[in-house]
Amino acid sequence: MLYNLLYPLSDQYSFLNLFQYITFRTVYALVTALVVCWLAGPMAIRWLRNSQGKGQPIRTDGPMSHLAKQGTPTMGGLLILFALGISTLLWADLTNAFVWLALLVTMGFGWIGWLDDHLKLRHHNPNGLAGRYKLALQCLFGGIAAWGLGMLTDPIVDVPFFKYQWHLGWWYPLFVLFVLAGTSNAVNLTDGLDGLAVAPTCMVAVAFAVITYVAGHTQFATYLLIPHVAGAGELTVFCGAVIGACLGFLWYNTYPAQVFMGDVGALALGGALGFVACAVHQQFLLAIAGGLFVLEAVSVMIQVASFKLTGRRVFRMAPIHHHFELKGWPEPKVIVRFWIVSILLSLVAMSTLKIR
Repeated sequence: MLYNLLYPLSDQYSFLNLFQYITFRTVYALVTALVVCWLAGPMAIRWLRNSQGKGQPIRTDGPMSHLAKQGTPTMGGLLILFALGISTLLWADLTNAFVWLALLVTMGFGWIGWLDDHLKLRHHNPNGLAGRYKLALQCLFGGIAAWGLGMLTDPIVDVPFFKYQWHLGWWYPLFVLFVLAGTSNAVNLTDGLDGLAVAPTCMVAVAFAVITYVAGHTQFATYLLIPHVAGAGELTVFCGAVIGACLGFLWYNTYPAQVFMGDVGALALGGALGFVACAVHQQFLLAIAGGLFVLEAVSVMIQVASFKLTGRRVFRMAPIHHHFELKGWPEPKVIVRFWIVSILLSLVAMSTLKIR
């Protein structure tokens, strides 16, 4: 909004030329989302606590230490969506179709998560929305995103290290659906400890702020031999808003958490990351930068498959962060070590831009 209102006046007021720079607007999108979360956080937490009564339902089959968290309010992801949405609308170019698609996917997946959280609170049951309904709604919003990307970009996937563009043709929409649903569910599975999902999401968003900026710049993309996507550079501003919202929410979600993110936040942030990766054809880099999310999701699949086929469990409990808890690691140690892994993976993903 500020770009659309103020930049046209730059001929009269030269200092307004700053608004043409994506880097300038990205920094202030980050700061805006961070400040909104800081300021609105206490009021939002009080409102959630007063409206939810018993708060987040806690699984009785999980680590016993988690039972002490009973009564902590959930659905704090609404605060993330509020800050992210305001910041993006303020600092992004609102004539850019990528920005609107990113907001649609993020808010749409957030709505799915809200339904899930609402059912959990209403029935005080940790199961929430049935998986088949959740997946169907994810496919609905993912299908809209796939259609929009099909109108804006080519149906290709960049293969890192080899600098090869894999043309998927008619399979591309299905691949987009897989990435969006897979990423959102993987982030949701990771959100089992205080701050465990939101901080790695922030780190992945940092990596993709760099990647989207490069992909949207003709000369940088040509030099680095990655697909150039005209207009995708504006998603850097969106990534900045994601980073700021995550940092602001982490202020209240860090151990011991004052509020949980809930599915409304986890599904939304996963959808946002998945969409950004698809928009710049860097789905494989998302799997590297978000390797922690992949590990969490794969640990669940391995556990379920092993138990169904052999009747035995590979891990003490899945997702894998609970396995380390049950091995005796204190919750803060699990969280920080997983953060370190996420930082390293994000750095590896960014380094591949230069590796040929």
